[in-house]
Amino acid sequence: MGSKEIMNSPEKVRWSTFLKDVFICSLGAYGGPEAHYGVFTDQMVIKKKYLTEEELVELIALTGILPGPSSTQTIVSIGYKMGGPLLAFLTLLTWALPVLVVMTLLSFLGVFLEGLNISLGVLRYIGPMAVGFIVLAALRIGRKVIKDRITLLLFLFGGIITYFVRDAWIYPLVLIAGGAVSILTSKEKNVWNRVRLDPPWRYLIAFAVIAFSSLLLTLIWDNRILHIFESFYRYGYLVIGGGQVVVPMMYSELVEVNQYMTNQEFLTGFGLVQGLPGPMFSFSAYAGGLAARGGSILMQVMGAAAAGIGIFLPGVLLIFFVYPIWEKLKTIEGINISLRGIIAVAGGLIAVAGIILMQKSGIALDNLLVMIITVVLLSTKKIPAPLIVAAVIGAGFIL
Repeated sequence: MGSKEIMNSPEKVRWSTFLKDVFICSLGAYGGPEAHYGVFTDQMVIKKKYLTEEELVELIALTGILPGPSSTQTIVSIGYKMGGPLLAFLTLLTWALPVLVVMTLLSFLGVFLEGLNISLGVLRYIGPMAVGFIVLAALRIGRKVIKDRITLLLFLFGGIITYFVRDAWIYPLVLIAGGAVSILTSKEKNVWNRVRLDPPWRYLIAFAVIAFSSLLLTLIWDNRILHIFESFYRYGYLVIGGGQVVVPMMYSELVEVNQYMTNQEFLTGFGLVQGLPGPMFSFSAYAGGLAARGGSILMQVMGAAAAGIGIFLPGVLLIFFVYPIWEKLKTIEGINISLRGIIAVAGGLIAVAGIILMQKSGIALDNLLVMIITVVLLSTKKIPAPLIVAAVIGAGFIL
């Protein structure tokens, strides 16, 4: 039986069931976009078969090229595949809203965190656990994308380049290079067959109108909430990659230029978001709340909401515009050929992410043990990801 026959078709999947699986992903999604892909592979591909591993890597490659929060765009694309724009929007809310609410509340508690003497040491095994998710995903994806010498070389190329060069611009560049190499080395002819496209222009127009109008309004209206929205909307469309990529830009503008918060407040919030599941961009709610301090409670909540909406909105509008075109573009043979190289490079990116995160977590015996146990437990498919996360946090408290 082929993979197409055993996939869950959109017509047969209940939206409530799908959204429950999205919520399960959000509970287990620690450690940034690379680790999130491991959770997606486990829950959406292996367990529920909403899409194949090849389709997931294609989406990872697509969102790696687009500006915005890549793991959020990936799971929203899966929602779009299963139920169109409405389910995609509900997927976004299920994925991001819980942690946005938590980070909004933490923006009120920031003043008291030092007095509460909360130690982030209890979360020290979250990193090694996230590496376990990535290692398993890299092994599974590697088996799928490495089909010949060219794809093996591209897999290694993607991993090696992004290990040594970690600037945001390198990721789309190596993905595009992988596609170009795949086309140039292909022996197939007449690959550029024409396909009729019907792009949903309204999403791209909305993206541009919001960008220009919010920037223009900040020049003529000195409103704190508007300034927060414009800043975070700009972060959302200028950054390619995950939440870690946008943090330097946030720090420069929020701490050094506008002085909305202190260095310690910024780092405390960023440390807390590392220990929470869900998208890294949820840090925006904390930062937006602090930036709107000094008025009423409602004002601070509005600041958090403006930042949260602002940073997610451009990436979601772009994926709503691109995803329907992407499905049609894949029917062009030349695009399919390029995808072989793109997904091979994307596989290398995911594989090397495990190495980088393990180095950040610290290559110690207990960290390696947590990583290995995570891989083993995930491989058995008997223990849900949230239970593994809970066990790891419990181990941090006990040890």
